[in-house]
Amino acid sequence: MDGIGRRQVLRGAVGTGLALVGAGVPATAAAAAPGGAARAAAPGIPEAVPDADGALRRLVEGNRRWRDLHPEHPHEGAEVRTRLVGGQHPFATVLCCVDSRVPPELVFDQGLGDLLTVRTAGQVLDDAVQGSLEFGRAELGIPLVVVLGHTSCGAVAAAVDAAAAGEEPSGRLGFLVDAIAPALPASGTREERIAAGVDENVRRIVAVLRADPDLSGPGSGGVPTVVGARYDLGTGRVDRIV
Repeated sequence: MDGIGRRQVLRGAVGTGLALVGAGVPATAAAAAPGGAARAAAPGIPEAVPDADGALRRLVEGNRRWRDLHPEHPHEGAEVRTRLVGGQHPFATVLCCVDSRVPPELVFDQGLGDLLTVRTAGQVLDDAVQGSLEFGRAELGIPLVVVLGHTSCGAVAAAVDAAAAGEEPSGRLGFLVDAIAPALPASGTREERIAAGVDENVRRIVAVLRADPDLSGPGSGGVPTVVGARYDLGTGRVDRIV
């Protein structure tokens, strides 16, 4: 399906009720959405979607609060939920692992509607995942996609162990392992292969997404529209790796 066809399908999905409900971004932001159309909001709802540079800075600031144990827990509660029924303006999409220790809204200290999150084990891509990312860009005007890996990833570990054993895991787990396997180094200890595999897996996914014409772009302030990062389970720190 070409880019135009995908956008038509997504618009049809919105018309049938698949649009999500959420919040926007801090009211101090005053950026315009892709295509030059400013995103206005109803009274009491934070207004604009920032550009890629602004979105990344907001994530960096939120992660700093998280790891310093001073989270703000923004945009929560019944009043916010009620006010935001009319629409959503998330400022970033996060593609991350399903690991229960890596909830994006906590890791980046964001609230209702701030982030569009897509989660699969090892951030593995398929058509539904990539279509969801394109939905965020085409229909919600989200300027930034972050591919977020993490230390001690179980999905990467499963791929390492399968390669060492020379066996294909049963069931759908084999799909995940096959997708991650090309990112694994050929040598090293188990721990070294997992650590290197986590980073290379992120880089490979970012390369695929940057090659998608519906996601790629120059971004702003030197920040591309798709970036890759790693979350450290021990420190709570997110570091950009590509």
